[in-house]
Amino acid sequence: MVRTVISRKIRGIMKPRDFTPEMAALVGAQQISRTQALKVIWAYIKANNLQDPEDKRTIICDEKLKKIFEERDRVGMLEVARLISPHFLKTEV
Repeated sequence: MVRTVISRKIRGIMKPRDFTPEMAALVGAQQISRTQALKVIWAYIKANNLQDPEDKRTIICDEKLKKIFEERDRVGMLEVARLISPHFLKTEV
């Protein structure tokens, strides 16, 4: 049996998008998908030891993170995806 490969258009959270300068300063790119942005942000958090030692679900924001997390000092891990959404710019179709 021969399988054919169907080429699909990249959409949704997998599609690379432009974003704000604050987000660009953190992720170090001009365009990135939401999934990649989350991976980069979590790598940054872990590399800089920004998780609360008593509750690993809480992120202690440094200056770079405060710029993308509404100037908050602490953020819950489940809030990260919602807080980065405004930084992804709408693209014209």
